[in-house]
Amino acid sequence: MATTADIKNGLCINHNGKLCQIIEFQHVKPGKGPAFVRTKMRQIEAGKVLDFTFSAGHKIEVVRIENREYQYLYQEGDTYVFMNNETFEQVNIPAAMVEKPLFLQEGMICNILFHAEEEMPLVLELPMHIISEITYTEPGVKGDTATNSMKPATIATGAEIRVPLFIDNGEVIKIDTRTGVYVERVK
Repeated sequence: MATTADIKNGLCINHNGKLCQIIEFQHVKPGKGPAFVRTKMRQIEAGKVLDFTFSAGHKIEVVRIENREYQYLYQEGDTYVFMNNETFEQVNIPAAMVEKPLFLQEGMICNILFHAEEEMPLVLELPMHIISEITYTEPGVKGDTATNSMKPATIATGAEIRVPLFIDNGEVIKIDTRTGVYVERVK
């Protein structure tokens, strides 16, 4: 069992029955009264950020988590199948755990956060950017590069995003998976 002196950024703890990861912390020793540790934690399953203050010397339960790379293979019903490229072990991830399933592409390498003792997947993280082809969008007009206007477009995975007016069908673009925003054309 660890104490608040062992707290560091990235540490995963069991707090009130939920897995939380420390985002930032600060040891505070006021002139009057006992010392304490002010933390900002992210609940792993829910993604909520919590502020919590521990008194100095408070016992905390450290949980070991591992970040592993898996390759997306296919969708089977309401689960997604991923494979570890080193051990060829396959894991089924429920659809509820995939935040933006329309950005998943076959063969894509994703990071999966595992609870190390229970071998249970906790969080699926898509790569920061994906490259995809535009399958449908309204035709672009010459001279549309001067404005900052956007139009809807559908990419190869079926996701609908907004792209600049000069983008046409068949063009390959880079997309930010966190926000679903067009980044640039890929040549």
